[in-house]
Amino acid sequence: MPESDEPRPGPRGCTELFVVFSRLALQGFGGVLPIAQRELVERTGWLTGPEFAESLSIGQVLPGPNVVNLALMVGDRYFGLRGALSALAGMLLLPSVLVLLLAALYSGLADVPAVAGAVRGMGAVAAGLVLAMALKLVPTLGRNPLGRPLWMPIAVLCTLAIAWWRWPLLAVILGLGGTSFALAWWRLGDRKSGEA
Repeated sequence: MPESDEPRPGPRGCTELFVVFSRLALQGFGGVLPIAQRELVERTGWLTGPEFAESLSIGQVLPGPNVVNLALMVGDRYFGLRGALSALAGMLLLPSVLVLLLAALYSGLADVPAVAGAVRGMGAVAAGLVLAMALKLVPTLGRNPLGRPLWMPIAVLCTLAIAWWRWPLLAVILGLGGTSFALAWWRLGDRKSGEA
């Protein structure tokens, strides 16, 4: 992908990192990743679609929540350790306070049928947001070293393994993730030897 000569937008400071990550964390009930994609790629332009997909991929293999890892990487990219800590604080501070308040409120209202229905509805909305984000990221798979003939069956197998066969997530990550990693490593090695 050719690099553009135009300057890329970025946060003006650590305060802006904190505010943007606080805003996206407060919007993301049940799943922050779709909101993160919209904020970081579409709204602020701090990352391109492929950069977001690559950062998310790295965040998924690191220990901890994906979006927290993403916040740390974006903050570090622009302002080093100060930026990473600002983005992390934005992701965690206000949502933690809000969750504690909501947990206290929910404990008294959990038996109310309307509250139980609202919680089920939020789960469905969260699933829809994750599916929408996945569909937005499909075009970035054109750069995937596996190519369509390999990544599509792996994606279908992963979906079946988790949703239909109910395999443990660790088994899916180690099995299909390890296989995908090995295939991508092999394909990238073939490309480098072909360029030499």
